[in-house]
Amino acid sequence: MQSQSEPESKPNPEHPPVVEHVSGAHELLMSLRKRIGEHPELQEAITKLEMALSILTVKTGGMF
Repeated sequence: MQSQSEPESKPNPEHPPVVEHVSGAHELLMSLRKRIGEHPELQEAITKLEMALSILTVKTGGMF
């Protein structure tokens, strides 16, 4: 039995599309980096997407 202070974790149906979009954007940016080479703004965008994916992984318990 859970206490009232611990909310029951429920799968969020919005997470899979979010993860797919962020993951797809990450793949596109990585592909672009291979084609044009290193660029500071491109690397910053890739890093931000990687951070977002990590946050989503933690928030969903890796279940997306």
